[in-house]
Amino acid sequence: MTTASDTAAPKRHQAQLARFCRADNGATAIEFAMIAAPFFLLLFAMIEIAAVFFTGTVLENAVLESARKIRTGEAQTGGMSQAGFRQEVCNLISTVADCDKLEIDVQVFEDFDTVDQSSPIDENGALDNSDFGWEPGDAGDIVLVRVFYRWSLMTPNFGGALSNMENNQRLITSATVFRNEPFDD
Repeated sequence: MTTASDTAAPKRHQAQLARFCRADNGATAIEFAMIAAPFFLLLFAMIEIAAVFFTGTVLENAVLESARKIRTGEAQTGGMSQAGFRQEVCNLISTVADCDKLEIDVQVFEDFDTVDQSSPIDENGALDNSDFGWEPGDAGDIVLVRVFYRWSLMTPNFGGALSNMENNQRLITSATVFRNEPFDD
């Protein structure tokens, strides 16, 4: 003989199962969990790209400001060394960049057609600074000023698309070419 409690148990379980299937508590959390990883990857990638471009803009401004001392002859007549020029650039970028990651190259060329702005990154992705020098030139000389900054990428998985050097780094480059003004030696 079946009692009322025997038939009530399956109905109660069916009712609980139906309530569970209709419940949408926590659905938002589960949906967010599914899109959180791609969302944060995209967010950090955008922040990384913005930081690289901002640093590049700051570096470009620093190179233009510092190179003016070479162009006007202030560096030559004042006896500025490569370390002094480096410090000049560092003073202008130190809020956003680590000065230990800077490389400076200043060279004189015969004419604008012979200026070599080839990439200093070798086939292994390393910076080859063996041809870098410090030659600010004399009055009327054509001078190439290049400053390189090794940016360490923060997003390692995204870095493959943004890095152009070994060890998940990006080489940010700024260069300017000009003819020195006629200054007295």
